[in-house]
Amino acid sequence: MFAVHFYENKTKVLNQALRSIPSVGEALKIKGRKGKVIEVLEMDESTYHVFVEFEKIVEKKIANTKDLGKKKRR
Repeated sequence: MFAVHFYENKTKVLNQALRSIPSVGEALKIKGRKGKVIEVLEMDESTYHVFVEFEKIVEKKIANTKDLGKKKRR
């Protein structure tokens, strides 16, 4: 078992105890976000730091109820 620490930029995202170490270029899904492994550093025999680049989050805009063109009757 290896202690694997996942980082995005300089922010720690996740720590996991894994049986295998992810390789560079491998696609991952962490906390519902898709990403790719950029770099893997071995700190000691059982500790690894994995640097991940996540895909950009696209925000969807919600249309206002006022813009629908329907008016409420009183």
